[in-house]
Amino acid sequence: MTQHFPQRQLRFFMTGVSPCPYLPGKTERKVFANLPFAGGPAVNDRLTQAGFRRSQNIAYRPACDDCAACVSVRVPVEEVVFSKSQKRTLARNADLTRTAVEPAATVEQYRLLSRYLHTRHPEGGMAGMGWLDYVAMVEDTSVRTHLIEYRLPSAEAGAPGPLVGVALTDRLSDGLSMVYSFYDPDLADRSPGVFAILDHILQAREAALPYLYLGYWVRGSAKMDYKARFRPLEALTFLGWTRIMNEAPGA
Repeated sequence: MTQHFPQRQLRFFMTGVSPCPYLPGKTERKVFANLPFAGGPAVNDRLTQAGFRRSQNIAYRPACDDCAACVSVRVPVEEVVFSKSQKRTLARNADLTRTAVEPAATVEQYRLLSRYLHTRHPEGGMAGMGWLDYVAMVEDTSVRTHLIEYRLPSAEAGAPGPLVGVALTDRLSDGLSMVYSFYDPDLADRSPGVFAILDHILQAREAALPYLYLGYWVRGSAKMDYKARFRPLEALTFLGWTRIMNEAPGA
């Protein structure tokens, strides 16, 4: 006899009010839900398309009472025409190798993350991330996800080169979603963060996926201004996903 077990409905919760990490003087709240282990990839697809972001097995989105500065954005990858500056960034990083690996944390990745956080975000919320926290960030998930490793050429034949960049990336039914990325802070002159996005645009094209999801663009935040430089860009508004032309997302 076949048994049918009921599926648990997705339950949403609200966080308390806390200081906004992007806009001074503002506060933030989030609505979140735990992603189910059964059907997690499909649920993650729908929630990402509805403006949620993933952290481990939690999907969340802003739910602030008096602010709507956070806007979900995505890039329609087939329509992108790289600018001269973006082409130079791709050329500067042409010597890097890109490898997709399983979502399994390594000490090498964690050491790179620690250097990145200590140099680039010493006062951020992730600055004190320990090894077990990193393992959970990478491995505690029920969705289609993987890591992209970027390495310099090796000095020894057959040996892997130095690890200089990592991106935790979800594969959705209609695109790639960049969950988190970090890089060697000594290579800042290569614009490694911009390069990772450009390379993910190329990866989405190679996989015949129409979109690259970039998470939230926050109007007025210097930390997030770079996302508005990728065009064409679509923003999630009350009318649905809407093409942004010359104005800033959300304006």
